[in-house]
Amino acid sequence: MTISLTRDVAGVDATADARDLLGVSRLTNRALTSWLHGLPGVDQVGCEARARALGTRSVKTTSKAWAIDLAISMIDLTTLEGADTPGKVRSLCAKALVPDPTDPTTPRPAAVCVYGDMVETARQALGDSAIHVAAVATAFPSGRASLPVKLADTRYAVAAGADEIDMVIDRGAFLAGDYLTVFDQIAAVKAACQRPNAKAAHLKVILETGELVTYDNVRRASHLAMLAGGDFVKTSTGKVAPAATLPVTMVMLEAVRDWRESTGAQVGVKPAGGIRTSKDAITYLVMVSEVAGDDWLDPDWFRFGASSLLNDLLLQRQKLRTGAYSGADYVTID
Repeated sequence: MTISLTRDVAGVDATADARDLLGVSRLTNRALTSWLHGLPGVDQVGCEARARALGTRSVKTTSKAWAIDLAISMIDLTTLEGADTPGKVRSLCAKALVPDPTDPTTPRPAAVCVYGDMVETARQALGDSAIHVAAVATAFPSGRASLPVKLADTRYAVAAGADEIDMVIDRGAFLAGDYLTVFDQIAAVKAACQRPNAKAAHLKVILETGELVTYDNVRRASHLAMLAGGDFVKTSTGKVAPAATLPVTMVMLEAVRDWRESTGAQVGVKPAGGIRTSKDAITYLVMVSEVAGDDWLDPDWFRFGASSLLNDLLLQRQKLRTGAYSGADYVTID
């Protein structure tokens, strides 16, 4: 049975959608707990074995060139440091606009991801290009703030011109079994992404999988984020180890695949943190195709959160084009 979810339309109540999906008259923590703990468990041994097997796939020649270009187009080029300056953000935007000055056919990344106070700088630097501005919000990376603070953080970034908001869930509430608080916060942030008479900012929900401990928790958190209105589920902030891993990403890809089968709504996936090489990126693309399906092989539905990945992809792209490896001196330092 497919239940259509229509919450992308401004004003639709995520709680009403959730009640319909769960078949309850009132959304309670007990109802959410019953639903989430009723999801199929994850076979840890099987999950890790399949992830290892997918990691051995070899992609060569024209397929490799296609995969490298696709991976570049999926990057959220990121700087999230306390020492970020307007100059550093403008430099990152310049690289996003012209990734390889020696080859104008090089694709551009999907987005530049910054702190909320740098959104206006990034927006001005990117101009009317198709590159999105993504902003982390909700007391990133810890998420330890009151809901009014989290909403103010989100609204500030949206008002400054952010196309996408990367929020962090309250992992403490989730691990304590307080799923209703996590749901309510995601739904409230989703509502804060709306703009009067304009397209809403897309919401990426960061699970911080390194703190969720089990694959079952990753699956539950993914479904909870989608139920509350998330447009993407994202692995990590990049500030906690482990960050993105192949098994965790596979569990999330299974979750979005199953979600579309049951609701008709497609949700994206963003692994972030620790993905640094072309080989890593291509392995993730193989996994996307094998687990979720080719519909997710698109920047609208799959992203890489990364800072250094772009450089290795550019070097590999140059090698395929020229037959020679240029070395790190031939790409700009982020």
